Amino acid sequence: MTSGQRALRVAMVAGEASGDLLAGLLLDGLRTRWPDLVATGIGGPQMAARGFQPAWPSDKLAVRGYVEVLRHYREIVGIRDALKARLLASPPDLFIGVDAPDFNLDLEASLKAAGIPTVHFVSPSIWAWRADRVEKIRRSVDQVLCIFPFEPALLARHGIAATYVGHPLANAIPMQVDRAAARRQLGLAANDSVVAVLPGSRASEIQYLADRFFRAVALIRKERPSTKFVVPAVPLLKERIESRARAAGIHSDVLILQGQSHMALAACDVTLIASGTATLEAALFKRPMVIAYNMNWLSWQIMRRKKLQPWVGLPNILCQDFVVPELLQDAATPEALATAVMQWLDARVSAPEKIAAVEKRFSALHAELQRDTSQLATDAIQKILEG
Repeated sequence: MTSGQRALRVAMVAGEASGDLLAGLLLDGLRTRWPDLVATGIGGPQMAARGFQPAWPSDKLAVRGYVEVLRHYREIVGIRDALKARLLASPPDLFIGVDAPDFNLDLEASLKAAGIPTVHFVSPSIWAWRADRVEKIRRSVDQVLCIFPFEPALLARHGIAATYVGHPLANAIPMQVDRAAARRQLGLAANDSVVAVLPGSRASEIQYLADRFFRAVALIRKERPSTKFVVPAVPLLKERIESRARAAGIHSDVLILQGQSHMALAACDVTLIASGTATLEAALFKRPMVIAYNMNWLSWQIMRRKKLQPWVGLPNILCQDFVVPELLQDAATPEALATAVMQWLDARVSAPEKIAAVEKRFSALHAELQRDTSQLATDAIQKILEG
């Protein structure tokens, strides 16, 4: 689009908090190149803060696991059908699906067949699980914007156009973080032992993880009463998290924040964290972590059979090593979680070289993911629009 032409009309769909965050950062770049951009679809507060006009909130799509999706299937499919009808009746110049591949790929296939250019931001993890998705990706999208450097070559082998744009969080999070300043803002002392507890951004994650995490907190408190705990809560789930903390008897012992996950990660010594995008954020903050996950038993049985790598946590996948521990499903007991967290706390004194080694690995990862994402992404989108 050039000056004097009508505003660029873009439809976007981002599911859950992590997609909303990535889409918000992408919108910054889009608005820099196309200041009059009109963006509508499904999104969350990060996107809305950039002028996005949501027809549905992104939390409607925040469901993980086969059984969990089945419970919400009719509602989710109804939303997708309604959005598809709206976009086909009034076609945008471009559709950008941000993650949420189960929702977006089918929608993108219909839009692409109707002649609407489609871009998918964040390659589906065919290198980690569900490699059978590759044919659907080829059928559905004109361009994939990849956040990991090895993905374009992998997609190219299957005839899928892809561009490495770096990870926008690698630019949003500084290479060196002021831990002392974050602690001051949260009312924590410089010499406190601080654990950030992140039980997830989906209701299903709070259901399956929060009790385990908070019982682990109670065990750590019993062993080390001076330890401080901060819990950044997705605003829509804050009351639910507070209820779980009260049930575990630790509500008065933890600082539950309204959002502010980056502040919590900047302030902490170690984080107990649900597997997902947040683990990569923790790695970019160079924090030791204990990654955990638990879900419906049947969903777990299905997912583990489709897994292609020995790791589940993004930092370990990207480093191709168990840099930090993963405690999954039945292994994620409160006792095991508490022990793993306390081992990191002990290492600050007894094995500082172990902490330094993690920080070195995560610093190298940060540098690898740092690119001019806005420029690279909008350049790729410009080519699609011109093509």
